[in-house]
This record gives sequence, C-alpha cells and structure tokens, in this order.
Amino acid sequence: MKCPFCGNPDSKVIDSRSAENGQVIRRRRECKGCRKRFTTFERFEQFPVAVIKRNGDKETYKREKILIGLRKAFEKRPVTSQEIENLAYEIEAELRAEGKPEIPASQIGLAVLRKLKEVDEVAYLRFASVYKDFKDITEFQSELGQLLEKKEDV
Repeated sequence: MKCPFCGNPDSKVIDSRSAENGQVIRRRRECKGCRKRFTTFERFEQFPVAVIKRNGDKETYKREKILIGLRKAFEKRPVTSQEIENLAYEIEAELRAEGKPEIPASQIGLAVLRKLKEVDEVAYLRFASVYKDFKDITEFQSELGQLLEKKEDV
C-alpha cells in the first residue's frame, strides 16, 4: 500500500479490525519510509447498481447520497455518526440483497423511510417531508397522525 504522505510503496500492517458488520477490514498501517501511520479499508468489490430516477434517467448508485439524507434527517438528534454510517450500511445491504442491477430511486427512499421509522420518528418526519414532497401543513399533519396512531396501538 502506497504511503499517502511520502509515496513509499512499502508499509506494514500494525492492526486489523472488522468494520461495518464484518463486511470491511480496517487496517492501521505504518510507512517503512517516513514512519507515519495511516488507515486503509479493505472491502469486497460489489457489482455496480444503477438507480432509475423518477424521470427515467439512470445513474450509478452512490452511498454518499443516502448518508447526506440521513445526516440532514438526524441533524441535532441524539445519534452518532457511527450509527448513521451503520444505518446507511443496513439500507444498502437490504437493497443489494435483492441482487438487481437496477433499483428505482423510489425503492431506495422507501427503504430509508422504513429504517428511520424504526430508529427515530423525528428524523423520519424530516426525511418524509422532503421525500414525500409535502405541499402543505395538512399533509404533514396526516403523516404525524399516522405515526401517533401506530404508537397508540403498541
């Protein structure tokens, strides 16, 4: 592994750990040239997935887009960055488990909504207000009413 600091191609592994539910190996390395340490991540290569947008266009799936949406939904909520990363991983794993080379964007949005509903109702409402494109307060109120109804049933 080439050192990001000095470019030396020789480094040694100091520590290896499992990450992202065993799907990734995190390695701490030390450059044999400059002695600086850096982290690398090893993951298996996944087949590319195309996202079919609402207008019919296709684009390559980007995990970062899910992370951006989750971070906005969880803003100022008691959730750590690692928990958000784990949630994004779970959503991606669920989508990839279907084994389809193309996934409608709407399916991704619904998967995010399902996970958010389980984890944090405020984050769910924030994401839903953008995803479902609420036109006015009554649509927001209706969604909130459904959440409260399910809470009373439990």
